[in-house]
Amino acid sequence: MKKILQIKALEKIVSKSKAKGKKVVLCHGVFDLLHIGHINHFHEAKDHGDILVVTVTSDQYVNKGPNRPAFNEEDRLKALAELDVVDYVVLNKSPTAVSAIKGLKPNIYCKGPDYKLHKNDISGEIINEINTLKKNGGKIVYTKGITFSSSNLINRFNQICSPEQKIAINKIKKKYSFLKIRELIENFKKLKILIIGETIIDQYFFCDALGKSGKEPVLVLRDLKTEQYLGGAGAISRHVSQFCDKITLLSMVGEKGEFLNEIKKNLPKKINFDYIKKKNSPTILKKRFLDIITNNKVLGVYKINDDVLEKSEEKLFNDKLRKLIPKHDLTIVSDYGHGLISKKSSEIICKNSKYLALNAQINAANVGYHSMRKYKNVDCMIINEKEIRHELRDKNGNIKLLMKRLANSQKVKNMIVTKGIDGSIFYNRKNNKFDLADAFAKKAVDKIGAGDSMLSVVALCLKFKFDEKLALLIGSLAAADSVETIGNKEAINKIKILKSIEHLLK
Repeated sequence: MKKILQIKALEKIVSKSKAKGKKVVLCHGVFDLLHIGHINHFHEAKDHGDILVVTVTSDQYVNKGPNRPAFNEEDRLKALAELDVVDYVVLNKSPTAVSAIKGLKPNIYCKGPDYKLHKNDISGEIINEINTLKKNGGKIVYTKGITFSSSNLINRFNQICSPEQKIAINKIKKKYSFLKIRELIENFKKLKILIIGETIIDQYFFCDALGKSGKEPVLVLRDLKTEQYLGGAGAISRHVSQFCDKITLLSMVGEKGEFLNEIKKNLPKKINFDYIKKKNSPTILKKRFLDIITNNKVLGVYKINDDVLEKSEEKLFNDKLRKLIPKHDLTIVSDYGHGLISKKSSEIICKNSKYLALNAQINAANVGYHSMRKYKNVDCMIINEKEIRHELRDKNGNIKLLMKRLANSQKVKNMIVTKGIDGSIFYNRKNNKFDLADAFAKKAVDKIGAGDSMLSVVALCLKFKFDEKLALLIGSLAAADSVETIGNKEAINKIKILKSIEHLLK
């Protein structure tokens, strides 16, 4: 008998079996590493009915941390199908079991004992699954056997984490339980956050490369589809909104207010959007042309006026700074060097912020001109290795010595230098202490926005006085989450980060 079926085919079999008086039991999960706990769970579940169906979460919806699942969906399906106790196995192409429950309408839905306390389910989806089950005449049953953890086994015996990551995680486990970390992260919502920086419209053109022009040495592309995302400080605001409820974004748009409606539409309602209109300037638009097969970028085109603000505009912006900064617990600045934040504005920010987090980026439009030297007394700074070397005009120097040099000159309390696939380095100036973190993302779809996502989370952690290793872990997970999607298409996902922490600590 063929056990691995498509959901629609199985729905017909289940319907006929139920009509004959058979009881159908459903189990659902990832089953990334099949172990004795799973097998006991299936046997206990089968005792409640006649037919046992197991639905398996597809790879794209596995939410157990970086580089998971350890075994792909095809291997997981085959492993389950080899068990005599299991009658049918189905790939569930959905983040939860809700659609499978609707289609199969099982008599019994079996979950492990760890799901009995619904409040411990980070996603909250167990409630939705039970509600769907009851609407379709089913009953929830919790098995009673001893629970084992695939994540614990994978963490112990697989190379999901590097040796350095395992050492850091073990140190965190000695100081924090997952429930304590979750409680601390939930407290972020109490903070009032002010985000300052340029809002950018990112347009991605996915193209087919046709080849060289017949008459000129020019690459010709065929535009197949276009996607538009909210970038810059707007993207940071979306990231922070996953954790906090009171957010103000202070930014700028073009003189004619281009894309203003799109910006407002894409910002969550909890974000208060305050802005100035910059004269003789468009709303910043960055176009990127990509090969649709590889997602490699071929060309970038910027529509921008990065001149400094006129005196009247600067005064208006500075008045807003003086009014808003004292009302907020944390100020996050992402200075893209496109003319919004002058030296005088930066002095106001540094002088008045209760807690200041900074990312002053170098990009194609500002390289050679932009500097973070106008910022002093920063509580948390994130900068990539190329940027700090450019800032200090030192191509080959020891990175730790460069970090000390910049931190001392600018009076930076905490500095993080990101190094792409080589991870990041954290420096605490007061304690003269370094912490290193390997990168969790082994393959990046798009690196744009990784620094912004890390800044968004690390700033919150350090404001709440998290241990440096824990702050760096959470920031690294946020960055890993960010690089899995094109550009700023998706905000970092709080639930995904919490689940990653939960499984890494097992």
